[in-house]
Amino acid sequence: MSSFKLIQLLNKKSPNIYKNIFSRNLTSATSVSDKASFPGYKGEFSTELQFIYPENNSQIQCYRVMNRKGYIIDSSHEPQFDNITLLNMYTYMNLLAKFDIIMYEAQRQGRISFYMQNHGETAAQIGSAAALDSQDLIYAQYRESGVLMYRGFTIQQFCDQIYGNLNSSCKGKQMPVHYGSKEYNFVTISSPLATQIPQAVGAAYAYKRKQNGLCVITYFGEGAASEGDAHAAMNFASVFDVPLIFFCRNNGYAISTPVKEQYRGDGIAARGPAYGIVTIRVDGNDLFAVYNATRAARQIAIKESRPVLIEAMTYRLGHHSTSDDSTAYRSVDEINLWEKGDNPMNRFRNYLIRKGILNEEIENELNEKHRKMIMDSIVQSERTKNLKPTEMFIDVFDSPSQTLLKQQNELLEHLKTHKEHYPLDSFEKL
Repeated sequence: MSSFKLIQLLNKKSPNIYKNIFSRNLTSATSVSDKASFPGYKGEFSTELQFIYPENNSQIQCYRVMNRKGYIIDSSHEPQFDNITLLNMYTYMNLLAKFDIIMYEAQRQGRISFYMQNHGETAAQIGSAAALDSQDLIYAQYRESGVLMYRGFTIQQFCDQIYGNLNSSCKGKQMPVHYGSKEYNFVTISSPLATQIPQAVGAAYAYKRKQNGLCVITYFGEGAASEGDAHAAMNFASVFDVPLIFFCRNNGYAISTPVKEQYRGDGIAARGPAYGIVTIRVDGNDLFAVYNATRAARQIAIKESRPVLIEAMTYRLGHHSTSDDSTAYRSVDEINLWEKGDNPMNRFRNYLIRKGILNEEIENELNEKHRKMIMDSIVQSERTKNLKPTEMFIDVFDSPSQTLLKQQNELLEHLKTHKEHYPLDSFEKL
């Protein structure tokens, strides 16, 4: 059947079908003025054979409130916190910094097996934590200790988890610094990169169905953003319009891989619009900029029921972990330059000193108070026994399988026969 006869038949049987299919002006088929109506594109046509070269596009700007010296650039963007709240924010930054130093040294002394510092990224953590509701659900990576600390997780709880004793939130079954707290709506951290990102999308979809007025936030580094899970998660979040904040800490290095070897585009923020996600790039060393951006992102996520991407630009001043020596892939001069020139704690400290909220006496009191608190918690954790060895067989399945029970009996028999070779005194009695 010819095309003309097909059109005649359609027109005779149902004029509306013909009208819907061929709604564009067929007499001007060579014109570029009529809009495209493809399923995957509805926009303008063009007669120009033109490719998009990303290097010719303007970079996404980086939002900030205060400069590196701690001066407010535009007072209309300065959050109106009272002095108590401002000092409280700095107190958590100071506590986290002291905790980093002492736990790093504890690992070097052989008292703990592993630790990851937060040095250089405290503003991104405290600023975002302050902007969230305490009931918002958090899916973290592994450098968000300050977020959990701000919610109320105590130093003793941090130490117990790191030591893996019987008081630890993970029952001694997780690596150190893989925190989790149901009380503080902080999902237990997983080692594999980016697994938390699609999980957060699913949780956000559940929140959308509940209409509970809350949102979900997932933290990750720019290195994790290269994982397939990150791309799939962003697409799912956009398609299903979920109240989720993607918070990317771009600290310059994915362990030892610098950003110039990770991607060629305009950072992680450029990926947001490509997935149809509302996006902003912020100065991650500016606590106020992070707070404002996260607070606004939360409002968008909840009121408009759609995901938001925040790329917080910062710099990892410490090693990736206690298993890493970052001087093998970056110079000491580079680290010192950032330490002196754009340390987020120094920036916020300068702001507070000029406001008359912080001085040397208060800082010294905080240093001494926090040092004692951390050391006392370490001693308490070291004195606390570990869970009995048979705990490893619990929670694997809802009910232990016959295979697990057999393995447990074999372990008990082995320990009974060779007990002199194991430090059983440091465990609960079997």
